[in-house]
Formats: sequence, structure tokens, C-alpha cells
Amino acid sequence: MKKFLCCVCILFLLGSFAEKPKPVSIIFDTDIAPDYDDVGATAMLHALEDKGEAKLLATISCNTFETTAPTLSVLNTYFNRPNTPVGITKGAQPNKDCSQQWAQAIIQKYPHNIKSNAEAEDAVALYRKILSSQPDKSVTIVTVGFFTNLASLLNSTADEYSSLNGKDLVIKKVKQLVSMAARIDSGKNSGYEFNVVVDAKASQKVFNEWPTPWIMSGFEIGEKIHTGIRLINNDKIQNSPVKDAFKIALTKDNNTIGRNSWDETAVLVAVRGIQPYFDSKKLNFKVEDDGKDVVIPGKKITYLTFKQTPEAIGKVMEDLMMHQPVKQ
Repeated sequence: MKKFLCCVCILFLLGSFAEKPKPVSIIFDTDIAPDYDDVGATAMLHALEDKGEAKLLATISCNTFETTAPTLSVLNTYFNRPNTPVGITKGAQPNKDCSQQWAQAIIQKYPHNIKSNAEAEDAVALYRKILSSQPDKSVTIVTVGFFTNLASLLNSTADEYSSLNGKDLVIKKVKQLVSMAARIDSGKNSGYEFNVVVDAKASQKVFNEWPTPWIMSGFEIGEKIHTGIRLINNDKIQNSPVKDAFKIALTKDNNTIGRNSWDETAVLVAVRGIQPYFDSKKLNFKVEDDGKDVVIPGKKITYLTFKQTPEAIGKVMEDLMMHQPVKQ
């Protein structure tokens, strides 16, 4: 009887180990500066890595504004990952500033290795280096900014990292793309969404040519989810660039309900999946020359719709945003 029970215990333990999923390998592409939901999304990724659910391979800026690479370095350092690679698009555009000055404030206050954008790696070269080193069909790209870097990646040619061109490298190495982009609500600005409009030409290329499965969280999803108030009112969190960024921006906006949480939704589904938080529908888009996204026949994109309430989803995300660095 004892031998039988022992065998059962061993099988149970083996089953438990076998059921534990591997961390989701993430490359995070962000325009971090004109908005601060990117800070919440970055914090979530680090929290999910500390929980064993994600592996952050690189943090890359699609925005050339001067604070972007240092901001990513601040956040990576705060979460005890100062050596996480940081990349940036090396052209002059897009350049969208941090008008609320939260980025400038946390760069001044908190330690970071990368002091300027010039010290960050070229975005496309970093993409190609990271992708070429990963197992096939293993990388999830999360983009919560402009499509500048992804368009350039698709256009890239063979180099020291891979003999494949950009599109073939993506096909070989990328499992899926998850983006915060597009807008199909019934408002007067329906079809015009910041991330798509800013670099419309790049958006057109990616929407037309991206070759892997694609999950998209549209404007109308994050618009209804608010986070940040519990974060800034949590007295147990001290000396946090995440809390500081939200506190500065929310205070300047006189915002008492929390920031719309667009980018965090993309991180949540990239790591934990669509269920149980969302449902989805299949569709496709055409991007017009002015950046307007127009729904067209097709099933290329898995587009999120609500399942749980915005409040319930917001609580899950803000709990992760309030995660504190693991003590070394």
C-alpha cells in the first residue's frame, strides 16, 4: 500500500512539473514617452518574468524622442534586469515627446546604464540578433507603439546574424505578434488610432505583409480600462519609477479615475492568453495613406472583444503593475 501511494505521489509530482508552461519569450516594442501606459506595460512584463510566466528578451523603442532609451533602461534597472538589451529606431522620425515630463523626472532620479539614445542598439539589428538566437516559432513580439521597427525588420536583408531576409526570419522565429493598434468603435475618430497614424507608411507595410498569427487590442478596449489610482495611493510602494511616472502624469491631468490602459492589455494577452479576460473575432484591415484603418473582408487578425468587465481586467493588470522588484 505504501509503495502504491509513493508511486501515486511521484506521478502527481511529475505531472505537476510537466504541466507548468514555459515562460513566453517576449520582444517588447514601445513608443514610451507620449503616454505612460507604456510604463505600466513594461512593469507588467517584469512582474510576469518574476512570476516565471515571461522572459523579456529585449526592450525596443520605435520613438526617437531623447528620453526613450534611458526610460527603458531605468525600468529594466529598477526591476533588477539592467542588462536587458535596449534598442531604438535610428532614423530622425518618429519623434513624439514626453510633454508631461514624467520621463525626464524618473531619468533624473533613478539609476540606469543607458544615458542616451545613442548608446542603445539599432532596433533592426537587435531584432535580428535576438530572433536568430531563439528556437523556431518561439518569440512573441509585443508592439504598443508605431510600426516603424517592424516594417524595417520586414525590409531587412541578410547580415552577420542570419542569412535570411527579414520576412523569412520572422516566419522562422516568431510565434505571434500582439499589438495595441487600430480603432473600430463608433466614435467620430473611428478608424484613426495614434499608433497606426503616426507612421502610416510603416503601418501599411506591416498590415499588408506580416506573416505570423496576429492578436490585436484596439483603442476601444484599453479606453474603457483604467489603472494607476491604486498604484499611486499605495504607501507600501516607495522610490518606484513606475509609481512616480503615474503620479506625475495623473496629477498634471487632474485625473482621479486612472489612465486608459491600452498597452497593458497587449502584454496581458501576450503572456496569459486571450481567455479568460477577453473574447475575440476575426477580421482584417486596410490602412489608407493617412493612417486610417478600415475593416475589410478577411481573418488575418484576431481582434479582442470584452468578456470580463473592464474593472475586473483592470484589477488584474494593476496588481501586476504594483509588483515590486524581487530582492537580490
